Amino acid sequence: MEYEYSIQDVPTIGNGHLAKGRWENLDALWRAAEPFTRVRANDVHLPLSLHYAELLLDEHPEADALVTRIAILLHDTGWARVDEEKIMSEGFQVDDWQKSDIRVQHEIEGCNIAREILPGLGYDDVLIGKVTAIIDGHDTRAEHYSIEDALVRDADRLWRFAPTGLAFSALWFNQTPNQIRKKLESDIYPQLVTEAARRIAQAELSFTITLLQLDVL
Repeated sequence: MEYEYSIQDVPTIGNGHLAKGRWENLDALWRAAEPFTRVRANDVHLPLSLHYAELLLDEHPEADALVTRIAILLHDTGWARVDEEKIMSEGFQVDDWQKSDIRVQHEIEGCNIAREILPGLGYDDVLIGKVTAIIDGHDTRAEHYSIEDALVRDADRLWRFAPTGLAFSALWFNQTPNQIRKKLESDIYPQLVTEAARRIAQAELSFTITLLQLDVL
């Protein structure tokens, strides 16, 4: 994979950059979702993914920011309702992991959780429908149906290119960091939809390679 962008070129989390946009406070939603974040390191993955989504929203002002931010915040909460032992054995450590039954189940449960908690926070059926349409299939379908869907899919994947996400991935997939790096380059990077996400991915991964000595180890 050729790297056109480095950590010096692209505003991203790896160089301390946060999004410029000003959006609705989601603290109440975080509190409501908190019980569903303590599985599979989602209390790390979800906040980081939200930051990546907001960076992408800076580049895509045409997207509905509220739908995008709520969908990325809730997209993996469904892991809290599936068999924890099967999360690793069937959701990660199998050949066709992105289409495994356990991943379908976590998408279904994520939609259920969204439908349970969002009405009590004042969100209407239209917004909830848009959010669940994104959560449903965010891992297991190849296509995206809207710009918001694309941004959520990209933000979900972007954390893997940074040291934290790559390290967790190595543990979950039972592989070395360099094996994960190669999978990111060959399998995950081509899945990114937006040019903004591809720039961030290159910047983050090139920095991760340097930090973790992946050209040596």
